[in-house]
Amino acid sequence: MSQSIVVMGVSGAGKSSVGQALATQMSARFIDGDILHPEANVKKMASGVPLTDEDRWPWLHLVGTRLSSSPDNGTIVACSALRRSYRDAIRTAAPATTFILLQADRPALQDRLDQRPGHFMPASLLTSQLETLEELQDDESGLMIESTGGIDTTVERIRKLLERAVSV
Repeated sequence: MSQSIVVMGVSGAGKSSVGQALATQMSARFIDGDILHPEANVKKMASGVPLTDEDRWPWLHLVGTRLSSSPDNGTIVACSALRRSYRDAIRTAAPATTFILLQADRPALQDRLDQRPGHFMPASLLTSQLETLEELQDDESGLMIESTGGIDTTVERIRKLLERAVSV
């Protein structure tokens, strides 16, 4: 069964690492949403300036388009998708998308960001991301999970919850 999944959360939550590991276990295609950003967005974030919604809409449309062209074995995209409206934009192109919100406390997020060399997203934008984050709502297809205990542990938790959701 083909699945479209967005592994979401603030910077440092583990979206790329968990998304890649989950895709490997599920034999799905993995796309890091960061590579879909236009160069102007990357430059803006690298200089410490948060993106505006106008900056995000084309990027979110591209994320949805990539999910909608999912191969038979599915696609997993790592994408912040911090607001409900952003997830709705993705769902416009890929309505059956499941969102997995990775959560961690601020000290853990800050520690991960401080240990992540060479990424264009500076740790200074963590506060704006936490302020922007809107958790999944009851009417959204998805789940929220703590991204603690390592990548393999988090992926195993996700797999078990996804399997339960499918069997219900």
